Amino acid sequence: MEAGFLFCSDPLRPVRPDPVFAEEAALARALGARTALLDHDALLGGDTTEALARVPRGSGPYWYRGWMMDPAVYGALERDLYERGCVLLTDARGYRRAHELPGWYEEFAALTPRSVWQARPPGAAPAPGELAALAAPLGPGPGVVKDYVKSRKHEWDEACFVPELTDHGRLAAVVERFFALQEDTLAGGVVLRAYERFAEGGEARVWWVDGAPVLVTAHPDTPDRLPDPELGAVGEAVRALGCRFVTTDLALRSDGEWRVVEVGDGQVSGVPAGADATALFTALVDAGRLSGGSRPPSR
Repeated sequence: MEAGFLFCSDPLRPVRPDPVFAEEAALARALGARTALLDHDALLGGDTTEALARVPRGSGPYWYRGWMMDPAVYGALERDLYERGCVLLTDARGYRRAHELPGWYEEFAALTPRSVWQARPPGAAPAPGELAALAAPLGPGPGVVKDYVKSRKHEWDEACFVPELTDHGRLAAVVERFFALQEDTLAGGVVLRAYERFAEGGEARVWWVDGAPVLVTAHPDTPDRLPDPELGAVGEAVRALGCRFVTTDLALRSDGEWRVVEVGDGQVSGVPAGADATALFTALVDAGRLSGGSRPPSR
């Protein structure tokens, strides 16, 4: 059975796709792919029966296109879909690997800012001494604070940027503020990254399906700027990662070298406003067609 697309539904009109994904759903249908709707709010609330009420049983493989979720929630979604005779073409192991920095960092270490991390629950910022020890391998210089998935770059000075990582008091203050703002949305733990200065011009988001770059768009934060990145080394890293559908956000460093700012699972990466996603969805339809039948959920 050919692959379909599982979109998040509109919270106010659950028989329709969420407005953010409505154009993508229409594009998928225009390409001949079937679509189904997932109640994301019900899924996050633990009610998978309600979440999957509009997914026909035995309807085969799906690419998910929707809002981010914790890898544990994604794993529950994968298992419950399998019990309904369906399958996600990105399994839970692959989702975590591409979605969280510790999963993808090793393959991209030479292409991305040096990083260290520590698993932490929400609300439990590391003590200053722990942070000092964590930051030590990065050496002196500025750094950036984030969790396994996101930063607070819009609160740059208070919850993201550390002018000097060896200033342990300032480092602790930024991390504590970051934890306070993230609250229970903290993903995985704390990440410290060496700061690299990038040239003006925005980031390029490259969409990869089965190791091939099928679309290059602007980053959603800067939809009016589209750099033209070099992809050779990045492609090698993507293929080494081994995930079927991923994105890489690339920026030109001030010394002229292209760097990977982030890697993400393609299912939960945003398409910038105005971008034509036809090439992406065509590639996903073709890749799904070659995927075969259902397989047990990853463990």
